[in-house]
Amino acid sequence: MSYFTPANIRMWSRLGSCGAHAMAMGYLAENDKSIIAMEADLGVHAGLDRFRRSYPENYVNVGISEQNMIAVAAGMASEGYKVFASTFASFASARPLDQIRVNMGYMQLPVKLMGLTAGLSAGFLGATHLGTEDMAIIRSIPNITILSPADSTETVKAVLAAAESDKPVYIRLTGTMGSPVVYKEDYDYRIGKGIKLRDGIDVAIIATGTMVAESLKAAEALSEQGISASVIDIHTIRPLDGEMIRQCLDCKLIVTAEEHSVTGGLGSAVAEEISPCAHKPPQLLIGLPSSYPVADSYEAMLEKYGLTAEKIAGKIAEFMKQ
Repeated sequence: MSYFTPANIRMWSRLGSCGAHAMAMGYLAENDKSIIAMEADLGVHAGLDRFRRSYPENYVNVGISEQNMIAVAAGMASEGYKVFASTFASFASARPLDQIRVNMGYMQLPVKLMGLTAGLSAGFLGATHLGTEDMAIIRSIPNITILSPADSTETVKAVLAAAESDKPVYIRLTGTMGSPVVYKEDYDYRIGKGIKLRDGIDVAIIATGTMVAESLKAAEALSEQGISASVIDIHTIRPLDGEMIRQCLDCKLIVTAEEHSVTGGLGSAVAEEISPCAHKPPQLLIGLPSSYPVADSYEAMLEKYGLTAEKIAGKIAEFMKQ
């Protein structure tokens, strides 16, 4: 019986990506006692309270000590445990950077690092808690797979795939509770293989995380203006699906959309991929500016930084007029 039932997909959407990841952890732990949920005193925020009660022997809270968390996770991973270590994306990527670089990058120990509330979803907690540079940081370290799911369904897919991977993995979770559903039924998810969700000939919108749902709505709005836009879900930032990205070179404009700084994220990865190509269209990078966001509600921040469907469509239409 499929785990990806309509009822589960609706529930995961209500819970948001953090809650969906916790549900997937419970599903894994039912049949695999090597699964370990490790956290740095943010278990409730990670949605892991039910997991803690159900599988106390598979749950580790290291306290507010992110460097120690990665070191302990690496040690357990070297002994055959499948360790998912979680904390806010801003803390997960920056505080234990040396441990990530040595244990996950250099030693390639298969720790699965969960970057919770990435992007702007920490809202009112302010710049210290907003993970807007995390992909850039992790991308600078070799050998780490980077996953950025589009919705809660894909979050579950990413967690299940990461559990089967023998590589170190960083999973970046964006959005809040009540997140839009991109994938309404089971589908083929493979690490490193992007998914084309909509065909178009004028513009190729290459999106990741929450911006996949917004880009689909933006593409619909653009169609009413006579602009044909394809939408591609790049759920894996590394290894990047270069083949699918190069298929976009025949369009008039490549757009990258991400809830991350335009420095070092998806836009940079796509630019690096197509830079050797002799003939390529211009690229429009839609994301967060390289600055520290001012605390506000999640919805207000998306609007302020132009990461809504309406703002995305407007930027693309204006660029096309030029």
